[in-house]
Amino acid sequence: MTFRKLLIANRGEIAIRIARAAATMGLPSVAIYSEDDRDALHPLRADEAVPLSGTGPRAYLDGAAILAAARAVGAEAVHPGYGFLSENAAFARQCAQAGVQFIGPSPRVLDLFGDKARARALAHEAGIPVVSGTQGATTLEEARAFFAALPPSHGMMIKAVSGGGGRGMRAVHDAQAIADAYARCVSEATATGGGSDVYVEALVPAPRHIEIQIVADAHGHVTHLGERECSLQRRHQKLIEIAPSPALDDALRARIAEAAVTLAKAAGYSGIGTFEFLVEGAGTPHATFYFMEANPRVQVEHTVTEMVTGIDLVVTQLALAQGASLADVGLAQPIAPRGHAVQVRINAETLDASGQPHPSTGMLTAFEPPNGPGVRVDTCGYAGYRPNPRFDSLLAKLIVHAPHGTYAQTLTQTYRALCEFRIEGVVTNKRLLQDLLRDADVQTNAVHTQFLDAKLADLAAGNGEAHPALHATSVTTPDLTPATSFLDELPDDAEVLTAPMDGALIQIHAQAGATVARGEVLAVIEAMKMEHVVTAPAAGRVLQVCAQPGATVREGQPLAALQPGDAQHDADATDAEIDLDHIRPDLQAVIDRHAFGLDANRPDAVARRRKTGQRTARENIAHLCDPDSFIEYGALAIAAQRQRRALDDLIRSTPADGIITGIGTVNGTHFPDHDARCMVLAYDYTVLAGTQGTFNHKKTDRALELAQQWKLPVVLFAEGGGGRPGDTEKRGVSGLDCPTFIHFARLSGLVPTVGIVSGRCFAGNAALLGCADVIIATRDATIGMGGPAMIEGGGLGIYAPEEVGPVNVQAPNGVIDVVVEDETEAVDTARRYLSYFQGPLAHWEAGDVRHLRHVIPENRLRSYDMRAVIDALADTGSVLELRQAFGVGIITALIRIEGRAFGCIANNPRHLGGAIDSPAADKASRFMQLCNAFDLPVVSLCDTPGFMVGPEAEKTATVRHVSRMFVTAGNLRVPFFTIVLRKGYGLGAMAMAAGGFHAPLFTASWPSGEFGGMGIEGAIRLGYRKELEAVEDPAEREALFRKMVDAAYDEGRALNIASYLEIDAVIDPADTRRWLLRGLQSAPPAPPRHTRDPATRRFIDTW
Repeated sequence: MTFRKLLIANRGEIAIRIARAAATMGLPSVAIYSEDDRDALHPLRADEAVPLSGTGPRAYLDGAAILAAARAVGAEAVHPGYGFLSENAAFARQCAQAGVQFIGPSPRVLDLFGDKARARALAHEAGIPVVSGTQGATTLEEARAFFAALPPSHGMMIKAVSGGGGRGMRAVHDAQAIADAYARCVSEATATGGGSDVYVEALVPAPRHIEIQIVADAHGHVTHLGERECSLQRRHQKLIEIAPSPALDDALRARIAEAAVTLAKAAGYSGIGTFEFLVEGAGTPHATFYFMEANPRVQVEHTVTEMVTGIDLVVTQLALAQGASLADVGLAQPIAPRGHAVQVRINAETLDASGQPHPSTGMLTAFEPPNGPGVRVDTCGYAGYRPNPRFDSLLAKLIVHAPHGTYAQTLTQTYRALCEFRIEGVVTNKRLLQDLLRDADVQTNAVHTQFLDAKLADLAAGNGEAHPALHATSVTTPDLTPATSFLDELPDDAEVLTAPMDGALIQIHAQAGATVARGEVLAVIEAMKMEHVVTAPAAGRVLQVCAQPGATVREGQPLAALQPGDAQHDADATDAEIDLDHIRPDLQAVIDRHAFGLDANRPDAVARRRKTGQRTARENIAHLCDPDSFIEYGALAIAAQRQRRALDDLIRSTPADGIITGIGTVNGTHFPDHDARCMVLAYDYTVLAGTQGTFNHKKTDRALELAQQWKLPVVLFAEGGGGRPGDTEKRGVSGLDCPTFIHFARLSGLVPTVGIVSGRCFAGNAALLGCADVIIATRDATIGMGGPAMIEGGGLGIYAPEEVGPVNVQAPNGVIDVVVEDETEAVDTARRYLSYFQGPLAHWEAGDVRHLRHVIPENRLRSYDMRAVIDALADTGSVLELRQAFGVGIITALIRIEGRAFGCIANNPRHLGGAIDSPAADKASRFMQLCNAFDLPVVSLCDTPGFMVGPEAEKTATVRHVSRMFVTAGNLRVPFFTIVLRKGYGLGAMAMAAGGFHAPLFTASWPSGEFGGMGIEGAIRLGYRKELEAVEDPAEREALFRKMVDAAYDEGRALNIASYLEIDAVIDPADTRRWLLRGLQSAPPAPPRHTRDPATRRFIDTW
């Protein structure tokens, strides 16, 4: 880890800063410079300098050239600074392969934090809040969908997945602006070398930007050096930074710092880095913060932390890279900040009328930084220097530290230092900074990240007070920029297109004599690492091109001359030239590629499904989702087997990598789109037996992450053989770090999840299936945690697939909730199941409620069919029974009453006389959890003599199992209603009444109800044993027993119990539906699930 010479892979002030730190440590330093940076200062401040081929930022992004320079001079380490290659994991790996140490975190950490989606996911797993957003690379359509789902008046941020520094980032408040902002972000992200992927997230209104400076050694020790506030920023580019933040109280400061340290430890971070957060409501009791991103490098604003802590961060970074521990660099104990420090960024720029910056060019005729106690200037400027508009416009950083001063005093000292700073020959933002430092809101730190954008136009007008020039001044010299000469005298109606800003002309599409349409892109200017297009203001003909690609242009410099044409004629011609039916080659390639995955082009695969009497995955999805509502994600994936199979073979044989995923609507004709949304995942058994491969898992993870983020119900078609051993492009060895299963498990209680099985479902597929709330299986299904091969490999015997876990095993044991004949019925059942959680039905039918008066036999000893009672109580055709073959002592069903969904639990008097045994208690408890999670009121139909007792019952752990009903009911937040149909005895009746007759919203009884601490007959035999044994004649004894039973029955009749107020009412059975609806209407509506504190959510037991 020791190195003896350092190459600095950067330019400008940060390269000079690193050279100084290297000198402090006795390390020789080597600078690099591009062809257009020959006059820069940084090559002069290093011990050696090596030229690079090429110009502009691209020269500093050429990793191969930089490593060649390092080898040429014998440099054993490379410091990337910030920007450019500082966060490029591929470059860090190239350094390692070349035997050159990269000063920064490991490539693994750079990969992690370079992918903001992965970083956000890690923060979420660590319990650190993040702003709602998409996960990973996001298409334009997905961005539009995200924006459409936001509440009215809320904005959206489009961000590059990789990179930082405010590049590739746009705020959007209008749907019409999404496409343009998206295209700009993609282009800028690509230009910075981080790839073209972008994602979107909700725009947090008026937050503060707080970042934590992290320092970590290679031994797992992590500390922090406090926070910086960077809320004063423009277009996400920071202008003024403060340490520490005056806005945070100690408790909030500690919470944010702890979150940063936790995240750094979770990532295995080493070196220095910055973890950035958005803070809402600072200074209020309800302050919250969100992790935004991590910058695994030295920050532009690291200086203010250095000033208040006295720690040289770059020296510390170099020492850590050489193996030093935190103790070795003096950071074993926390360091308290001394006073306040402020940094202002002085940029070579002009402001247009709207306040937006544009780079300025020219030569610095005078450049005299201020000095004095507590004043520091990091700069690359000097008199005679010409700032290059192709690079960042940062000219100097002015840092002022007041060790014993207040924040306000520090601002006053910063303002004076600015007034002392002499800069002539190039226009800068010095006046803007002075105006800001004198602003009343800035002086009280009453700011947020959008504060400056709102004030820019007023500040650009320059109507504020004049600022003193506390330095010498020179006589103004005239602008010597040569005028453009035109080849010919231009027509009177000619339009001259000029450069909107200083910059580098990287593309010129206009050609003399060419006809152009209105809005056509004629030129692209690169300034401040961003691309700006110049378009034709009208249709016409190009008369002359006045500039060449690669040239540096000044604001207002002519680029081309255009003679407007007949607008109407041009529009007609343009329309005539466009064949709306024409398919471009790039689009045709997409259409052809998608076609490989369609059933129409896979006749052999379809035939195999027909042979087994099954449908294809796409047929099931088409049946499940409403017409034209399904959009497919990841359709172009193929199996990760490129090293062992030809690409053409994989495209044809492994479409979608064996799983079809996407979003559609289900039951959209009955419910609004928002309630009908659904995430669908369908393993395709015709592709590698529906096994779970590398990209198959990645697609599943993406779908489940979206389901969690957007609260989408999930339907999983789970047929498949589990893990796939044949993939060649995969990371790791065991694959046990796969997040798919935990992603699905985290949906429990958050959204309804349905698993559907037809055919074979083994291993990983079965594990996912088992996480679903409800499992629907066809009669030919076989389900097992291991298939025949795994069983045989484990030495457990040889079995056919159909012997492993057939329906006649998995239904009675409780694994399967609903058994159906075929996939058609399975999908119909899934649609029906989801409907109970989608809202009330406007149209319903019900039978004559007077039938309820006759469903209970008048003979109290005669059993009856409880399912007939449920059918008579519920709307016609609305009963969906779950786990019918398991725990048969209790019936659990979803029902509707006047279109409103309810969960129903009911004792089954035809099994153990209605007594509750262990399986029945488990079944009822889990069902109550399901109803509670998704806001379904519960109606309990009670007819039980109590819990099952006896030695045989206790062998099933009855004590624990039946008590689940009490614990579950005690934690319900949904309305619970108990109707006693006949027997209401003992603890079992209390369990059917949510723990006690006064626990439900109401407990009512039908006239046939009877109550007691235990069954009447048993109570008489136990309580009056001596009296009965005293009667010697058996007939007389029986007569006495009957008399006692009748008396006890009279005492325990519903009418008598109600008179003691032990129950709330005795009702006409025909009035039961009305009671339930009135009870439901009397309960407050449940708050929307997405508004609840995630910490209060309860999962649903898989058993």
